[in-house]
Amino acid sequence: MMMQNSPLFELHGVRQAYRKPSGPPYVVLDGVDLTLRDGEIVGLLGRSGSGKSTLLRIVAGLAQPTSGQVLHHGAPVAGPTDGVAMVFQSFALFPWLTVEENVLAGLKALRVPANEAAARAEEAIDLIGLSGFESAYPKELSGGMRQRVGFARALVVHPEILLMDEPFSALDVLTAETLRTDLLDLWMERKLPTRSILMVTHNIEEAVLMCDRILVFASNPGRVAAEIRVDIPHPRNRLAPDFRELVDDIYGRMTARKPLSAPPTTPVGTTGRPRPVYAEPLQQVSTNLLSGLMETLAAPPYQGKADLPHLAAALRHEIDDLFPIAETLQMLGFAEVAEGDIRLTEPGRLFAEAGMDDRKALFAEHLVHFVPLAAHIDAALAERTDHRVPYAPFARELEAFMSEAYAEETLNAVTGWARYAELFTHDREAGVFCRGEAE
Repeated sequence: MMMQNSPLFELHGVRQAYRKPSGPPYVVLDGVDLTLRDGEIVGLLGRSGSGKSTLLRIVAGLAQPTSGQVLHHGAPVAGPTDGVAMVFQSFALFPWLTVEENVLAGLKALRVPANEAAARAEEAIDLIGLSGFESAYPKELSGGMRQRVGFARALVVHPEILLMDEPFSALDVLTAETLRTDLLDLWMERKLPTRSILMVTHNIEEAVLMCDRILVFASNPGRVAAEIRVDIPHPRNRLAPDFRELVDDIYGRMTARKPLSAPPTTPVGTTGRPRPVYAEPLQQVSTNLLSGLMETLAAPPYQGKADLPHLAAALRHEIDDLFPIAETLQMLGFAEVAEGDIRLTEPGRLFAEAGMDDRKALFAEHLVHFVPLAAHIDAALAERTDHRVPYAPFARELEAFMSEAYAEETLNAVTGWARYAELFTHDREAGVFCRGEAE
């Protein structure tokens, strides 16, 4: 529902970083540009940790960026933004208040006169399909009805911009579909008292179904990797060729050879030396998930190759579920991911067909060959007669090039894989890597 093109909100070169006690700052967002116009729904699509929710907080004026411009109608934003309301993933209702009292809460904070507030609350409750539930408490409502209260509470203030942080992800599939359809119908009929919607989602089909534009976010740090305009007229049919083609295109962009989770190259760390090949973040994916996906792909109907959108639908997986598994299999040489498809390599087929001992041996071979950090730790253990090396130096090495949290996740990932392969493990009490089981 595009209207006039005057920008309501603009971000230019926004960067958000947080200082750490030592080492480089933790960069959440870097170089983000965003323009929000009248009459459009814009989707922020990406994984957890790509800074999407942080960006919503910046738009709402609840967080100030480290650098860059934040403009509302061309004027700099220096605090909470007038005319902006948010719908949260977790409902965030006051349990001691009724539906009507929850909806009125925002108007009371704005000191709207009681008569006007009551009329607007009644209007919002009726609009969002809550008539008859005014005196109910949140505990008496289903998840879908509670989220409707969240929408009514946001819309009652007549926000110019409505922010939505994964508003359907906590709901079951059917409830989410019903609420999503109702919201879109109200938007297309111009019954929503808002001029623009900015929403965060992990669901590619949801983004294509609802949005006029989609900003695909990369991670580490969060940045806009692609901007996609959705020109499919409403109502949109998930099974229509143009819809499926766009979904496939987005999957293809997000599964390019260089994954969107890969951080931009940092030539030097806090020590001033070049980044070693083993100092790259790893995603913590369990070997059970890796094995399970290889087994699924090797079996009918896939026979070694699958279309990622269809596979995601069959497994009921979203981006945060499927992509880390697929990318880890690709990194380990067990699969290839390209143009929205995933295909098992010959080692991947062998793994899926092998017994436990042969699987472990093959996994160990690929782990040392394809994951430099695993090879680095394994080589250090081989040099010691007692096959034990301190954990802390490896953590410090990684923290020179990434945040402490990413360093810990990376070491946890490689340790989990190495334990499965029976290469080495981490004795947390002793603070060492060691061959065999930790004592």
